[in-house]
Amino acid sequence: MTRGFGANRFRLGALGTRLLLAFAVVAVSSVLVLTGAALVGVDRGVQAGEQADRQQVADSAGAAAADAYQAAGGWAGADLTRAVSIGDAASTRLVVLDAAGSTVAGTGTAGGHSGGNGGGMGSGASVAEIVIDGSHVGSVRVSRSPMATSRVLDIAWAWILIAAIVALAIAFTASWVVTRFLVGPLQRMTDAARSFTAGNRTSRVTGRAPGELGELATAFNGMADEVVRSDRDRRNLTADVAHELRTPLAALQAGLEELRDGFVPPDAERLAALHDQSLRLGRVVADLAELSAVETAGPLVREELVDLATVAREEVALHESQLRASGLHVSADLPEPVLVRADTDRLHQAVGNVLANAARYCRPGDKVTLSLSVRDHEAALEIADTGPGIATEDLPFVFDRLWRGEAAREIPGSGIGLAVVREIVSRHGGSAEVESPPGEGTRVTVRLPVAIVE
Repeated sequence: MTRGFGANRFRLGALGTRLLLAFAVVAVSSVLVLTGAALVGVDRGVQAGEQADRQQVADSAGAAAADAYQAAGGWAGADLTRAVSIGDAASTRLVVLDAAGSTVAGTGTAGGHSGGNGGGMGSGASVAEIVIDGSHVGSVRVSRSPMATSRVLDIAWAWILIAAIVALAIAFTASWVVTRFLVGPLQRMTDAARSFTAGNRTSRVTGRAPGELGELATAFNGMADEVVRSDRDRRNLTADVAHELRTPLAALQAGLEELRDGFVPPDAERLAALHDQSLRLGRVVADLAELSAVETAGPLVREELVDLATVAREEVALHESQLRASGLHVSADLPEPVLVRADTDRLHQAVGNVLANAARYCRPGDKVTLSLSVRDHEAALEIADTGPGIATEDLPFVFDRLWRGEAAREIPGSGIGLAVVREIVSRHGGSAEVESPPGEGTRVTVRLPVAIVE
C-alpha cells in the first residue's frame, strides 16, 4: 500500500509530463539567454572599465613625461622614470614616443632610449598626446595586460556559471512543484470520476485546488450530488407509482374476481365502485404523463408576451364551476396588465393546477383570493386560501412528485400538481413558493420576470 501510494504521488501522467517539459524548456531558455547576456555584459563592462583606467594612466604618465621633457629641454637626457613607474604601478604596458613615433622609454626599458617604433601596441591602447607650448613633441601609449584581463573574466564567468546552475536547479524544482500542484487535483478528479462511474456513489473530490481547478472540483461534487439525488428520486418515483397504482389495481382485481365468481351481483353500485377505481388509475397515469411532458419539453418554443392578469382571470373563469361546487368564495385583485414572456398554454396549466388544488383541499365556505403585484421587475401572482393549510413538517415536500401529506391521504389526487407548477415556472426563469402559517390557510406565490418591451 505504501509503495503504491508513493508511486501515485510522484506519477505525473501525460499532461503532467508535458507541463514539466514545457516549464523546463522555458526555464533552460531563460537561463541560457540571461547567462549569455551576463557574459557579454561582463566582458563589455570589463573592457570599458579597463579602457577608462588605461586612459587615466596614459594622462598621468603623459603629464609626468611632459615635465621631464621640459626639465631636460628635449627627450635626450629626460628622466622618464616617474612616467614609466606609473605604467608599472597600474600593471600595464606603457611606451613614451617622440614626435616621429620612435620609442623614447617604456616598461621594461628602464627609461632608456630603445630607438624602436612604438606603434605596434594593438588597437586597444589608450593614447595621451604630449604638447609643449602648442607643439606636439610626443605621446604616451598604454595597452592592457592580457593576463590581468583574463583573470578578471575568468572569475566573473565562474560566478555567472555557478549562478546559472543554481537558477536551473531552482527552476526545475519550481517546475516540478507547480506541475504537481496543477496535475494533482486533476488526478484526484479523474480517480473520483472513475470510482463514481464504477458504482461508488459516495466518491467525491477531496483536498484543495487552486482557482478554476477548485471551481471544477466543486462543480464535479455538485454534479455527483445531483446524480445521487436524481437516482434517489427515480427510485422513490418508482416506489410511489407502484404504491399509487397498487391500491386501485388490487381493488379492481378483487371486485372483478367477485363478479366473475358470482359472489356479488353486478349491480350499479358495484360497477360504479369499480369505475371509480379505473378513473383513479387513469388520473395517476394522466398526471404522470403530464409531468413527463413538462420535464422533457426542452426550451420554450411558443414564448410570447402574455398578460399574467388575463391568464389568472381566464383560469378563475374556467375553474369557476369546480370552485363553486366545492363551496368556495373566490375574489381576484388583478387591476392592470402585467406582461411576461411565457408559453401561454403552460402558464394556464400552472395557474390552473394551483386553483384545482384549492378546490380539492379547501372546505366549503373557505375563501380563495388572487392578487398580482410587481416589484423589482418581478411579477408575483399570489393564490391564497383559508383552508386547513399544510403541516409545517410537510412544507419542504409539497413540490415533490407523488408526495402527499398525511392529512391529504383520503382526498383523491396524485400529488403531482405542484410538481408540474414548479417545473413550468422554473422553465420560465421564475420560482414558486408555498407558505402555510398555522391557522391561516395556504398561500402559493408564482414569481416571473416582467417582460421588457422596447
